[in-house]
Amino acid sequence: MRTVAEPLLAWYDVCKRELPWRTTVSPYRTWVSEIMLQQTRVEAARAYFERWMDALPTLEALAAASQDELYKLWEGLGYYSRVRNLQKAARIVRDDFGGFLPADRQKLLSLPGIGAYTAGAILSIAFEKRAAAVDGNVIRVFARYLNIHKVISDDKSKQALANAIEKIMPEGRCGDFTQSIMELGALVCIPKSPRCEVCPLRETCLGRAAGCAADLPTLPKKLDKKQEKMTVCVLRTPQGDVFLRRRPEKGLLAGLWEPWHCEGYLSEQEIKQKLSDQGIEVTEMAALGHRRHIFTHKCWEMEGWLVICEQAVGFVRVSPKQLQEEYALPAAFAPFLS
Repeated sequence: MRTVAEPLLAWYDVCKRELPWRTTVSPYRTWVSEIMLQQTRVEAARAYFERWMDALPTLEALAAASQDELYKLWEGLGYYSRVRNLQKAARIVRDDFGGFLPADRQKLLSLPGIGAYTAGAILSIAFEKRAAAVDGNVIRVFARYLNIHKVISDDKSKQALANAIEKIMPEGRCGDFTQSIMELGALVCIPKSPRCEVCPLRETCLGRAAGCAADLPTLPKKLDKKQEKMTVCVLRTPQGDVFLRRRPEKGLLAGLWEPWHCEGYLSEQEIKQKLSDQGIEVTEMAALGHRRHIFTHKCWEMEGWLVICEQAVGFVRVSPKQLQEEYALPAAFAPFLS
């Protein structure tokens, strides 16, 4: 392990990507970027991060933002519990920690949405502390480097790896070392087809020497996703406005705006009858086709319809401009409203 830091940092100094959260480093910027990068590719997160920092440049601004502003800034990133927890944590930091993220692991872990990985990233990158951030990229790099064939997914195994990494973190460059491991996993030690020929650790990598780097890490067995069929109707006026309703404040996609939908695939006649029962009179309909949206543990199979109507009780009438600028929609429904 002690042969890792020097070649990895030398490679990172030359090959690292220029990313907005690296150009100016602060605990707030590091925190927001790490939350965005959960379940999100770096290139996709870049534009979101820049837009977020333009709108909410400080922790205080985040704490004071409205729900709709937060959701609109986050629209398309998915996993909206992340942004809700960001604001909950920001308000706790504002009220209990004097407005500054603490440079203390236990205090960070006490905040909503901050787990061991995010705490480690904040401590090392923003505060230059010896604190490892172990995620899938890091596990892949070290499973290959150390030729580890057991599954590393439980907290005990992750903590053991974190302890080993912290022992070799170079004083004064903890943040760069953390990011260099992430960068190696993203650019070189990639899934399925690692680019061993350009890896700065190729001479001492045990997985490469054994000829099994591409087969590592050993992953836990995936569970089958639950399939849910759904009919989605975009209720639209002849003038082009659409009708939306807000989802419940708890549960999947909580607090976002959505079009009318129901369980199961309905025929055109069944849709007209169901809408009529709710006081919505249909004047025209057109099929919008099939869409699939995959969540962590389930998959929505959706049949879409455009429904022209004059009014919809229980819904909010939204202009195309408002839809674009003010109302945050789940990515699952966005293709039907594009």
